[in-house]
Amino acid sequence: MTERKKKKPERVGNVVADLLAQRGLRDRVEQAGIIPDWTRLVGEQIAAVTEPRSVSANGTLFVDVTTNAWMNELSLLEPELLRSLNTKALRAPIRRIRWQLRR
Repeated sequence: MTERKKKKPERVGNVVADLLAQRGLRDRVEQAGIIPDWTRLVGEQIAAVTEPRSVSANGTLFVDVTTNAWMNELSLLEPELLRSLNTKALRAPIRRIRWQLRR
């Protein structure tokens, strides 16, 4: 009978992180992590009129906006908002924001 060496238990978070890295999904999951932090990153006023939806593989963040007026204003603020969003030191940063009128 062969004696097996027992491994120490690993933390679930480490196992998941390793699996995501192996599958090439780590950066996408990291990018999507800005969605729960949206209000903190953009502020209460912008968060009240927007809702982040998803992040594409090329780093485009899709955000619903309540009105055309806000969409125009936010388009002008996009460079500043991108700097704020990317303060989380993402390995794959958010490269652009696609503003969409909320339906």
